[in-house]
Amino acid sequence: MSRSGLGLSVHSLPDPLHQQASAVPSGRLKLLAILLVCSLPVLIAYLAFFVVRPQGEASFGTLINPVRPMPDVQVTGLDAQPRALSELKGQWLLVKVDGGLCVRDCQKQLMVLRQLRLMLGKDMDRVDWVWLINDSVPVDPVLAGHLKQDGATVRRVAPTQLQAWLATAAGEQLESSLFVVDPMGNVMMRFSVHIDSAGAAKARRDMEHLLRASASWDRPGR
Repeated sequence: MSRSGLGLSVHSLPDPLHQQASAVPSGRLKLLAILLVCSLPVLIAYLAFFVVRPQGEASFGTLINPVRPMPDVQVTGLDAQPRALSELKGQWLLVKVDGGLCVRDCQKQLMVLRQLRLMLGKDMDRVDWVWLINDSVPVDPVLAGHLKQDGATVRRVAPTQLQAWLATAAGEQLESSLFVVDPMGNVMMRFSVHIDSAGAAKARRDMEHLLRASASWDRPGR
């Protein structure tokens, strides 16, 4: 009986250093892809004003560039319970900043936010209207009850945190503007608080452009 020898072939082992070096470019490409996906909604929203908007039609609001991301901070509701500011993400926000006293002008401006949201019709469920209180003054219980009934979101936020997030024109106070925040928490536009009926119609058109441009990735509700 004949025996045939077993043939053994020796192959070189993989070089871990070579594998690690080749993985670096791949990892960087994945990181760039993630950053692009995360920034795409903001880019689309901005394109709504420069590309989608009909030629010759200017925006009523002032674009904030660069956008400012929402800080990861703790705030409180009217019930004095701690909450995360990031709970507001997931919806477009119409934001008013003022003290807790909130007398006639402040209340009028809050109603402007409410009406502007209602003017958006079928898209209003994609938008929340928000009052951010920048002091420790108690809110009138009657006003708080009306706001709750009308679906407003009210949070008390430290003034320094608001200043770091929201952007105003030079020399202006936060109370002088109404802010638009995208669903990712980036403040990207502001309007003057002194809006008449004609200004409200123009602000509505700006919001409609933003909502139309973001319809492919933004849905009602959080």
